[in-house]
Amino acid sequence: MHGSKLPFRHWFIAMHLLTSTKKSFSAKEIQRQLSHKRYEPIWGMLHKLRQAMGKRDEQYQLSGSIELDEGFFSTEITEEEKYKPLKRGRGCQKKTKVLVMAESRAIEGETKKNGKPRKVRFIKMQVITDLKADTITSIVKKDVSVNSELITDDSTSYVKLKDVVDKHEAQVIPKEKIGSVLPWDTCCRQAGVCRDVKEVFL
Repeated sequence: MHGSKLPFRHWFIAMHLLTSTKKSFSAKEIQRQLSHKRYEPIWGMLHKLRQAMGKRDEQYQLSGSIELDEGFFSTEITEEEKYKPLKRGRGCQKKTKVLVMAESRAIEGETKKNGKPRKVRFIKMQVITDLKADTITSIVKKDVSVNSELITDDSTSYVKLKDVVDKHEAQVIPKEKIGSVLPWDTCCRQAGVCRDVKEVFL
């Protein structure tokens, strides 16, 4: 809140909105909720709050059973990029690559209504510049405990993960079955954790 001219009430409402739902709020939506005239102060406030939330992630590592996969989120492009030919597939400028890691644990003595035998605990999501094995491995080495079990698909991006954790289970997963093999990772990507990846992660 240091140096901000926004009232404390705006800060507390923004904190509540950001933490009370699985879906994120854009700066435009927060601005509308607060009935504030200017966009820039609201964007700055959210940027500071998300930076503080990101610092918390640095204080712990994921452990146990972890589902890992990459997601592609729609993102805004610059005015200059609008007039350039757009790439197709993974290199598309309208998509930002995000590594998603979801930690889960087995449920003892109870059955979930959705039929899943596990429940999610913590997640980490990080924007990545590429899908190279070295890039993925360096992030996992930093954010995941060595005595963990990773569950992924059989992408070549994950071939070095067996060197940094106790167990790495790579499976050939048909598209129609990815939601059952990696249920929590899929939920995190589909939950709309961010509507504008650049706003959330950068």
